[in-house]
Amino acid sequence: MSNLGDFTDFDPDDDGDSSAESRTDASDAGASDADAGGLDDGSGGSVSDGTDSAEESFDRLDVEPATADRGIGALSVSQGLCVAEDERDTALRAFVTTGNRDTVRLGKYLLVPYPDDETLFCRITGLEYAQEFQADDATEIHARRAMRRTEFPERDYKFVAALDPVAVLYEDSEERSSSDRSSGQSQREDGGELKRRMTDRVPKPGATVTEATDADEIKTGLKIPGDGVFLGHLSVGGEKVRTAADPPTIDYRVKDDYSEGDPLVFRHTLVAGGTGSGKTHASKNVLRQYLAEERTYEMGDGRTARPAVVQFDPQDEYAQMHDDNPELDSEFARRLEREGVAYGGHDDTLAFVPQVGDASYPGEGHRAERVRFTIPFSMVRRWPWLVAGAALNDNQYNALTLLLDRYFRQNPSGTYKGFQSFLDDPALREELDESGHVHEATFDAVKRKTRTKAANDVFDGDAKPITELVHQLVRPGGLTVVPTYHVSNSRAAEMVVLAVSSLLIDEKLSNDPEYDRIDETPVVLGMDEAHNFLADADSVQARNVIGKFTEAAKQGRKERLGLFLITQDPQDVADSVFKQINTKLVLNLGDEDAIKSVNIPPNLESKVPYMEKGQMVVYSPDNSEPVELIGLSKCLTRHGR
Repeated sequence: MSNLGDFTDFDPDDDGDSSAESRTDASDAGASDADAGGLDDGSGGSVSDGTDSAEESFDRLDVEPATADRGIGALSVSQGLCVAEDERDTALRAFVTTGNRDTVRLGKYLLVPYPDDETLFCRITGLEYAQEFQADDATEIHARRAMRRTEFPERDYKFVAALDPVAVLYEDSEERSSSDRSSGQSQREDGGELKRRMTDRVPKPGATVTEATDADEIKTGLKIPGDGVFLGHLSVGGEKVRTAADPPTIDYRVKDDYSEGDPLVFRHTLVAGGTGSGKTHASKNVLRQYLAEERTYEMGDGRTARPAVVQFDPQDEYAQMHDDNPELDSEFARRLEREGVAYGGHDDTLAFVPQVGDASYPGEGHRAERVRFTIPFSMVRRWPWLVAGAALNDNQYNALTLLLDRYFRQNPSGTYKGFQSFLDDPALREELDESGHVHEATFDAVKRKTRTKAANDVFDGDAKPITELVHQLVRPGGLTVVPTYHVSNSRAAEMVVLAVSSLLIDEKLSNDPEYDRIDETPVVLGMDEAHNFLADADSVQARNVIGKFTEAAKQGRKERLGLFLITQDPQDVADSVFKQINTKLVLNLGDEDAIKSVNIPPNLESKVPYMEKGQMVVYSPDNSEPVELIGLSKCLTRHGR
């Protein structure tokens, strides 16, 4: 028995290792004594005289497991095991074994088998260390030992992962239809069809938890379509999800057929990202897929047609899609071909350059053909708000429409300068005031607010009117880029964009269109810096613009018109337009209001400020579960100066 003298040499700076060494030395000494004299077996004999080895006295036991461990751990029931309709009552927790802990991350996808052939597809939503043995480690001794320790004792702690059940996977042996293939359901090697349903059963305690590494299981679990428009590769925490297949990555696609409703391109897309987030790079890659030769859409009359893409470009970047990317090497191209991704410069690209005042368009970053055009003042007869240079109240706007109507009845091919001369007539002002149609103060306000430099520069320039170039503007399978980078006056650039987009939208929505080419062609209308054109405002013209785009968004599915909006300030896009957007690609955003406005699930919302260039969150409820993606590292067309 030890006495108090055993503790007199205690050193408070000692971490305990020296005492362990002392005990080891004592044990060794005892062992030596035993070897020398043997140990008494209680009957006067010796247990061992030191000459027989342990191998001769005892059988050696195999301490290695008979089979290898499967998975990363097992379901724990110690804190409850519950699947409930209310997700707040759901409790699924998995104990993760020591050898697997370093690879486990929030957001990873896991599989939990049921006793039959069904499987629960889960996502990790929480990770927690807990004490294996009850002890108070908030002490000086524990802290100092930890500070000197070189390795962490994993076995001394529990490591538990909280799981969110996403869906139950099961096989259906019935013959698979083409519609199932587009919805992300996968054909198994044994001929069965892998399907998903809502979580409606709880797995057994102790069930083995494995990482999801099969592309079919992951795609089915997340409801990712097998075919469609390529956006990027599935990722978790900024790392691509890897499988054992070739290629090892999992491609994410947006539904693009009519098997389950209309293609999602006609239910509109928003790309939101801050400066330097890679939103232009990502947008080019997506738009390039819509220009693929095999991409066609069914029209109302039964025909199929390739879409026309019309892209408004304030930074003169999208006309570069005409050219190949010199950095896209042959190895990267082969990978794209294996995954069915369209790449390379698009030959049928035109730069539709607006003639605005004496501004010249350099267009040095691309080799696309240029087509100059101007906005004829005759378009104002259809859209009076185009000529309003400043906010008009309701009375002033009504007066403007009355004046324009009278002017165009007298001058069907009227010009902007002609309209200004028309307003300069004092007899007209007096007549309208005396008749009570337009008060003289209102007349003066209309005259002042429509006489602007922007309007003078935009209307009736030295180029062909856009209304005479519709067949070139809208081409099945063609890309038309409308650059405004060279237009220094922001109001003039806005007038150009709204005039051309209004022409396309009204022709698409009209029951009696003037231009059959627009009516008979699917159109993807791309608008960079959309917040500059679609912001909520109190002016009459702003309300008219927002009303037009809202109607376009609502009717786009039926009329084969898709809006592709790109912005760094999604919070400024009018709510009535925003609500109609089905697919959101959210890249890095630093502004809290911007992040809140895109309305994505909280678990992904928290990741947005930390995403690297090219990383994105995709929220498309009619396409898949919300997921994280990594876009292609290289642009599919030319990008950058």
